[in-house]
Amino acid sequence: MSLQTKNKINPIYLVVIFFVMLGLSYASVPLYELFCKVTGFGGTTKVAKQVPNVVINHNVTTRFDTNVAKGLFWDFKVEKIKIDINPGQVSTNKFTVKNLGNETSTAVSTFNVTPDSAGKYFNKISCFCFEQQTLKAKETMVFEMAYFIDPKIVDELSTKEIKDITLSYTFFDVANFKKEKN
Repeated sequence: MSLQTKNKINPIYLVVIFFVMLGLSYASVPLYELFCKVTGFGGTTKVAKQVPNVVINHNVTTRFDTNVAKGLFWDFKVEKIKIDINPGQVSTNKFTVKNLGNETSTAVSTFNVTPDSAGKYFNKISCFCFEQQTLKAKETMVFEMAYFIDPKIVDELSTKEIKDITLSYTFFDVANFKKEKN
């Protein structure tokens, strides 16, 4: 076999490599989301399928922070800024949102959890986050969020000393968000 023959790359291999790379690029976002949900990476919380049947005597203060992105004329407040709960105990909190503008607007609330390591133990039973909310001019709505902290939080070395968890919510105008992405 000559040196020229050994150095040739079969075009079929290049096509296969191209499609494998293309497939990996499309799969990267869902795989990353799955990774975050499983590990709690980046403060990603879980959606609970059932409530725990045990409550651990380990007080954790959950704090709530509400924000509205620039350009959205909404007022966003939480009923209780802080709630003391024990892992396994279910708690609820109410959020009031008012459209201060003169037009109907639609927004989506996102949130993050601090410290990040607590994210995988923070379980939402119900939440308004990541759902589009439409308010008419001057309209007010009240949303309720129910949650619990998984009792397993006290079993892990990196989380057993956590005494404070902060959830920071921000409403973003859907119209402005779509414009920024384009």
